[in-house]
Order: sequence, then C-alpha cells, then structure tokens
Amino acid sequence: MAARDEEQKRFLGGPRPVGALVPALTRPAFKRKSPAGAQIMADWPALVGPAIAAVTQPLRLTQGTLTLACAGPVAMEMQHLGPQLASRINAALGRVAVERFRFVQRAPSGAPPRKPRESAPKPLPEAVESALAGVSSPELRAALASLGRGVYRTR
Repeated sequence: MAARDEEQKRFLGGPRPVGALVPALTRPAFKRKSPAGAQIMADWPALVGPAIAAVTQPLRLTQGTLTLACAGPVAMEMQHLGPQLASRINAALGRVAVERFRFVQRAPSGAPPRKPRESAPKPLPEAVESALAGVSSPELRAALASLGRGVYRTR
C-alpha cells in the first residue's frame, strides 16, 4: 500500500491547497474580461452619472485603456472629461485601472430608437396647391409638390 501512495504523490505532486488551483481556473475567464472591467460595466451609471451613462457605454477594458461607445459629438466632450472620469472610476475601484480612453462611434445600446419617418405626407397649404394647379407639366408639378412637402414638413 505504501508503494501506491508514493506513486500517487509522484504523479499528482501530492496534496495541494485549494487556493493554489484558483489562478489556473480563473485565468481564462479574466483574459476575456477583467474583474475591473466587469465592475465598470456593471456599475457604469453609478460611476459616471445618469447624464453621461445615457450617451455612452463601456465596451472593454484592456491594459489600462477603457473603450467607450458614444454617438456623434459626445466623443469630443468625453475626451475633455477624460481625466475627471478616469479619476472618478479609479477612486470607485480603489486602484488605477483606467489610464486612458478610446472612443468608437456607435450609439449606446440603451439609446432611444430613432423615430420612423411619417408614411403619409401632410397636405400642402392651400396657396401652394393653387400655385401647383397652374403648372402644366406633370413631372414639374410632382417635383414642386415634393419640394413643398419638404419645406412644410416641420411646420
């Protein structure tokens, strides 16, 4: 029996503490998403406030660079707010995790959807309709009516 125990110790390396196994098990998961990155994504509205959270979305944190999705001119504003955001995020995490930002042009997933275009055109004002009635060419009349609908669309 003693020979078998010796053989197992040699083969398995003997008993090991459970804590020694944790890094080997968590390394693949942390390579895909760091714990700091996961915390930033989970707590984003609390970290940056509701106004900034409404127009941005954190995508990933790699090697101190936080990638943010934002739409339109928000990236320029975020670039100016970068040092304050980084210090606020790092203070909440308790360590320096965010050193710089990278911005990508994309609407955040929580952004409200764009309004669909109206399907039925609104009628043109009476003065425009009467002026169009005097145009003899059907192609020109259709083009002018389309132009009129574009001009009076928001009125």
